[in-house]
Amino acid sequence: MKKKPIGQTGLEVTAIGFGASGLGNMPDTYGYEVGEERARETIHAIFDGEANLLDTARAYGFGRSEARIGAVIRERGGKIPEGFVLSTKLDRDMETGRFDAARVRQSIEESLTALGLDKVQLLHLHDPEYARDLTEITKEGGAFDELFKLKEEGIADAVGLAMGRIDLMFPLLKERPFDALISHNRFTLLNRSASKMFDYAYENGIAILNAAPYAGGVLAKGSAEMPRVTYQEASDEALEPVRRVETTCARHGVAPGAAALQFSMDDPRIASTIIGVSKAERVRQTVDWASASIPSDVWSELKDLPFSNEDPEADREYRPG
Repeated sequence: MKKKPIGQTGLEVTAIGFGASGLGNMPDTYGYEVGEERARETIHAIFDGEANLLDTARAYGFGRSEARIGAVIRERGGKIPEGFVLSTKLDRDMETGRFDAARVRQSIEESLTALGLDKVQLLHLHDPEYARDLTEITKEGGAFDELFKLKEEGIADAVGLAMGRIDLMFPLLKERPFDALISHNRFTLLNRSASKMFDYAYENGIAILNAAPYAGGVLAKGSAEMPRVTYQEASDEALEPVRRVETTCARHGVAPGAAALQFSMDDPRIASTIIGVSKAERVRQTVDWASASIPSDVWSELKDLPFSNEDPEADREYRPG
């Protein structure tokens, strides 16, 4: 699988990576449970597969995601595969919203303990839009300064910004020399609200990791099986754009998930597309979808479908579990 660089850090990532939020068992977000054994089998499949990127966060499943990944790493002798990029995220105090420099240190210590590692390849500051006070992050001596200190100290090889709201993320991205960014649900067959920010990042050498190309899973599982868009139960009106994609793909015998995945992968600005998985068989399916043949006339029809530039999570009721 081809790789692209993360800034000037020397790290490279494959065109697809995997997200581990669901592996932490987050039924409030995804609508289903994921047990430990299922998560363990999935993590092993990722480490044994062709992709070299696994992304998690301190907050996913209130720490369960990192803990489960750490358990698998210990099973494998305490090391991740050679050339693998493990990405995690610094998170605010989930009770108080505190996100100052001291919380950054606490968050990374919690992550490294859970993972059983002394460093990570890629470290993001996560979801500052939910912090109690954004100035705790941006001020001199704040969370951003501490994030870059962790890179200087070798605790992370590369640092990035991962969040949802583009109206906040874009100006924050311009403040610091980030190596990477993660945006989710904002560049899909249904939504292009991240496009201008992606232009800026690409032009400035910031590696773009585009997460959630399935709009929270519905483009992979189908609107009949999973009538949720960007983690929320969806009305018929909200599902209509999904059904237009499904109808187009069905007419040509193409899996909507393959089209949604390749839409992101084929964009030259994007270094890696991060796909959430919670079953081992989904790892192989993702690789198959990544290489599936999709005729040009299908792309012509899909790209003619209307899409939104609005925030796809504007009405989301955020639940961290």
